[in-house]
Amino acid sequence: FLPMAFPADLPPVRHVVINSPAQRDLAHRRGLAATLIPNVLDFDQPPQVQPGEIKRFRQAIGLAPDDLMVLQPTRLIKRKGIEHVIELVKGLAHLRCKLVISHEDGDEGTGYSDWLQSAARNNGVDIRLVTEKVVSPWRETTAGKGQFSLWTVYAAADLITFCSLYEGFGNGLLEAIYFKKPVILNRYETFISDIEPLGFEFITLDGYLTAEVVTAARRVLRGGDETYAGPERNFAIARRHFSYQVLRRRLQSVMADLPGASAPGLQGHPPRCVSQAFEDAPVK
Repeated sequence: FLPMAFPADLPPVRHVVINSPAQRDLAHRRGLAATLIPNVLDFDQPPQVQPGEIKRFRQAIGLAPDDLMVLQPTRLIKRKGIEHVIELVKGLAHLRCKLVISHEDGDEGTGYSDWLQSAARNNGVDIRLVTEKVVSPWRETTAGKGQFSLWTVYAAADLITFCSLYEGFGNGLLEAIYFKKPVILNRYETFISDIEPLGFEFITLDGYLTAEVVTAARRVLRGGDETYAGPERNFAIARRHFSYQVLRRRLQSVMADLPGASAPGLQGHPPRCVSQAFEDAPVK
């Protein structure tokens, strides 16, 4: 019944996807057209994090003033490729790098998490799991005592890693761009098809870590690569392609096409959950 009827091919239904591979698959498997609406953030309103909060967070997780924080802003699950990050931090050990992981594990079992922590110990990598202290930046109330907004965690990072094997889109990548941080990432399918062609500047790997990637990361962390304009360039590109304005235009187009409907003005901000509506859902 599912292959015959889902997703529904009905006159009053319009389909939306977050990446072009899904758009192609829907057309191939069901003959359905879909509008591509990527994940978005409010790039017209840059994030504001108080320096005191950044200092308080770094102290809370035991970082010294001269420690460099490498942030892995994902859950501890196998498809996130965190073993590559451990290898990277091992290669940067003399720079006093500490690996910080901001999200929880457990929804796909704890085997991978246990193995990662063992691998980190065996390779002399200092890994900090801070999941119990990090709260969503979208919550109505501010972070309480002993808690920190995820935005504070991003702002505290010196380098962000995103070595996923596959992603629906990649909220962590978009958030790293939002905070103008240098990024090391693995070239997953959606990145290759929908993000890379836009001209972003990242340090990339193709499924495995190379000495060149470690060297590039070392130069960026030391501030010795004067040609690296990635964070500012990436923010400007994302503002053009992944902002709330893009979301408004594409939603208006979808709504205008509905039978008997007209597109609303959508003048206010979209729901806070829009950028995460379909991202990182458990794979069934």
